[in-house]
Amino acid sequence: MYYIIDNSTDPQWNLAAEEYLFKKISKPVFRLWRNKPSIIIGLHQNAFAEINLDYVKSNNIPVIRRLSGGGAVFHDLGNVNFTFIDNKIPGEETPAMFARFTKPIIDALAGLGVKASLKGRNDLVIEDRKFSGNAVAVYKERILQHGTLLFSASMANLSEALANRPEHFKGKAVQSNRARVTNISEHLSQPMNVDEFVTYMEQYITGGNSSKYTRYNYTSEDLSEISRLTMEKYSRDSWNFGSSPNYGYSKTSRFEWGILELYMEVNKGIIEDIRFFGSYFFTKETEQLEKLLKGSPHTFEAINEVAEKTNLSDYFNNITGEEFLSMFWQ
Repeated sequence: MYYIIDNSTDPQWNLAAEEYLFKKISKPVFRLWRNKPSIIIGLHQNAFAEINLDYVKSNNIPVIRRLSGGGAVFHDLGNVNFTFIDNKIPGEETPAMFARFTKPIIDALAGLGVKASLKGRNDLVIEDRKFSGNAVAVYKERILQHGTLLFSASMANLSEALANRPEHFKGKAVQSNRARVTNISEHLSQPMNVDEFVTYMEQYITGGNSSKYTRYNYTSEDLSEISRLTMEKYSRDSWNFGSSPNYGYSKTSRFEWGILELYMEVNKGIIEDIRFFGSYFFTKETEQLEKLLKGSPHTFEAINEVAEKTNLSDYFNNITGEEFLSMFWQ
């Protein structure tokens, strides 16, 4: 397995590097990296609904779309990101995969006297407070899992930068982001700065095991391709923001597996256009499902027929047919 400790804090470059490593490097990869203040949104999210646009603009915070599903996260230099890239294990379900890739992180924190655990579908918590959100992407036979590690992040900026959408919360009380999250540094018995933490994580996980972990240095070809991806994709609003959906019908629902947004244009009983957004995990692009639904009558029978012929969990992990059908009517 290669390991990489990136020095770049440019979020556009870092996300481009991640895509390059995922799709072009055949060996497994472990990577640690940090970004300057930025918001990283999930592949299928509506950027305009996930951010506090006024705050983001006034503070010049870049918004970057990543390859994986899941929700929006705030990065700054007090947050450390980790990535594992590996081959898929046949038959491995998403919960087992999250457990496999987060175990080294949990074990490393235990070495610092911090008791962390995996909670829900994709969160790492300390004393029931979240410090890490994880997401996954699939490309051919490759799997990528990455996550945040809030070490000494600015909770004030985190709270201000992300939009507080009511559907993100269960129950009547809408808790603040600050109340639900924590920094790892608050739980250490001995003080440590973020650079020391990165060094510790590198040493703990690689363990000086040169037979298993090999330090990877980018080649000139790697750097050229990453720079190209940065310029042609991750620095462009067309990728990062897309277009704000403007359809005659819309519905947003929260399920156990995530948030799903449906935007649809219906004319004379026919679905003329349809888009899905949300913070869900997937193994197939939702554009394929959108194509199947375009041109269908907006009737229970027609939509149910598409649903029954499709493995919906490929597009929205763990969705039921009833949940899917409920999106098409208020």
